[in-house]
Amino acid sequence: MKTSKIAYRPVGLALGAASGMIAGAAFKQAWKMISHDDDAPDATDEHRTWQEVLVAAALQGAIFAMVKAAVDRAGATTVRRLTGTWPG
Repeated sequence: MKTSKIAYRPVGLALGAASGMIAGAAFKQAWKMISHDDDAPDATDEHRTWQEVLVAAALQGAIFAMVKAAVDRAGATTVRRLTGTWPG
């Protein structure tokens, strides 16, 4: 395993935690704008429709994937700038 990959691992873990918090906040805001409701539905919420639950899950997944990719890419680019090697 490359040294840069090993050295990047703790950075990647920290970035992953940060991206999860960012994505969670972004999803809450997006759900408020879309549904005008403060709380997103849970899969087991019996008072919500299938459509609401599935749309919320799809939106949450898309936001989490996009934020994670953006944060991972920014982290890798920063590591390349600092070390001259790509961490992947």
